[in-house]
Amino acid sequence: MSAASPQVSQLDSGLRVASLQMAEAHSVQVGIWVAAGARDERAGEQGIAHMLEHMAFKGTERRNAAEIAAAVENVGGYMNAHTAREETAYYIRVLPEQLELAVDVLADILTASTLPDHELERERGVIIQEIGQTLDAPDDLVFEKFSEIAFPDHVMGQSILGTVDSVSGFRRTDLQGWMGRCYGLDRMLVCAAGQIDHASLLQMVGEKLAGLPAAKMDPRQKPGFAPGRSVAERDLEQSHILFGLQALSVLDDGRFSLLLLSSLYGGGMSSRLFQRVREERGLCYSIFSFTQLYSDSGLFGVYAGTAPQQMDELLEVAAASLAELTVTVGSDELARAKAQLKAAVLMGRDSVAGMTDSLARQILLFGAPQSAEALISQIEAVSAADISAMARRLLSGPGPALSVVGPEHRLMGNDQLARLLAA
Repeated sequence: MSAASPQVSQLDSGLRVASLQMAEAHSVQVGIWVAAGARDERAGEQGIAHMLEHMAFKGTERRNAAEIAAAVENVGGYMNAHTAREETAYYIRVLPEQLELAVDVLADILTASTLPDHELERERGVIIQEIGQTLDAPDDLVFEKFSEIAFPDHVMGQSILGTVDSVSGFRRTDLQGWMGRCYGLDRMLVCAAGQIDHASLLQMVGEKLAGLPAAKMDPRQKPGFAPGRSVAERDLEQSHILFGLQALSVLDDGRFSLLLLSSLYGGGMSSRLFQRVREERGLCYSIFSFTQLYSDSGLFGVYAGTAPQQMDELLEVAAASLAELTVTVGSDELARAKAQLKAAVLMGRDSVAGMTDSLARQILLFGAPQSAEALISQIEAVSAADISAMARRLLSGPGPALSVVGPEHRLMGNDQLARLLAA
């Protein structure tokens, strides 16, 4: 699907507006991204960013919850939102002729939400159920526990959902305080992609989103990584295991080396991890590596589910395979990893939703859009030596953090795992 270059403007109010014209699209997605998320919560506020995201659709001065949903769905539209560590986003996808309606609904929920008490109580129950669902899902819980031990005593280690206690205590004034502190025009970006005219979008946004003040956010504190350990005993058939290392921020020049390392090491069925751990030894059904890159920190990790008595063998193979990358990176596997990453960049351009999200993240993180050509050029520039250097950088850090959810079983210590990674 062909697309023009993104257009980015700043209104007199300070609000930034970005759009990407996709001439062959049959729809448009527009959203409001707020550069505030779970990591910006103060003590006692754990989960409040996520709760406000839920509550935004529950009533305004002009529409109740049912009317908000009907306004979008009556024209065939789709509405959703998400809360992350460093951002919150609200977005609507509609046919092009309904763009003004979508902007109006988004502006309404962000400028005139009433946060009604009866909806707050109902949504409190929904979120407590969501927390319970995570606690009952070991493949989710192991990630929650990993963040908690990797970033101890820091808001980045807390669950985005909050806890039952914290969620149970929030009142309307708490949500209003969070919104007033974080949802300022200087922290917002309106972003759209699809069959869209930028000048028309600017006029709509200028008319409907001009009255918000600037945010009053606290400075963010960089988290420190710790090689901790968490074992949550559960009566399960499998043990869910995750180990990880301190990585780099999304702003680091080495991020493409890290992304390619993760891809060739554990990014698919042809990766080293999948071939050696599953195909050659049959130690698991699912195994993969991942990266979590933030504005000032990052994590690199490996997840797998395996029989309790096979955990040590799985860790031994995974550690050895990662340690080997410090000296040996095959040309074929590097080419395959590059092809996968380039394909992800280009395939994402086929979707108005994918392009809206990608464009918004680029502007929030880097201050400006990044073209597909520039991204592919940076991917192509990574060499086998760069991958090995990145592997050495990962392994020279503080050591691994380890999280396990499953049956109690004898498991190697962090020191032994660190020695295997250094071998």
